[in-house]
Amino acid sequence: MSGLALNSRALSAALSYVLQVKSEGPKLVPFFKATCVYFVLWLPSSSPSWVSALIKCLPVFCLWLFLLAHGLGFLLAHPSATRIFVGLIFSTLGDAFLIWQDQGYFVHGLLMFAVTHMLYASAFGMRPLALRTGLVMAVMSGLFYAFLYPGLSGPFTYLVGAYVALISFMGWRAIAGLRLVGAAWRWTELAAGSGAVLFIISDVTIAVNKFCFPVPYARALIMSTYYAAQMLIALSAVENREPVEDYRLSKAN
Repeated sequence: MSGLALNSRALSAALSYVLQVKSEGPKLVPFFKATCVYFVLWLPSSSPSWVSALIKCLPVFCLWLFLLAHGLGFLLAHPSATRIFVGLIFSTLGDAFLIWQDQGYFVHGLLMFAVTHMLYASAFGMRPLALRTGLVMAVMSGLFYAFLYPGLSGPFTYLVGAYVALISFMGWRAIAGLRLVGAAWRWTELAAGSGAVLFIISDVTIAVNKFCFPVPYARALIMSTYYAAQMLIALSAVENREPVEDYRLSKAN
């Protein structure tokens, strides 16, 4: 009986996922179009301009519109969604600064994304704590920083270390919420966790390519994982569309 109940809950969760994707899909059409424009035009990064900045920032700007399409009331009623929305704004600023990273704006972009990760981590919350997951993330981030360390110099020695800690913390908080079985299964937790992992992959590729050695097809890998990560994290913000008290009641049951 317990197996049947588990299968029933899994089927119900899968159906909920399909219906939610069908509902949210049309709102994401501008994002997909803007992403296609970026990859089709593929403007050279060696010639930064306001046009290339606009093309690069447009997909994330479309994710602003995606969240705004749910109404200002929704954002104001759900602080986690508001934090993700503000995080997307800081991400857009970071994208713009990184267009001119060779002109000395890399640190500016780094700081914008550091704020983004703090906002995302706050949105994902501290429950459940999942200490073992946090420990694994801490060990992996420490090993990665040790790998980068020989290529770091000047302010990057501590700035990169702080950034690695922040994105690892964000990843921990996103992954900690994953519950793939049982009545508490929610598809947006999977979106948040997957988005965080893809964001980490994107930033790991940036760091290795900048401080260690050239990564083949780095830009394509960085931007494809980055846009997918932002989309999934934006999707994770729409889970709390029911009233807060109803949501708490559903969690209790």
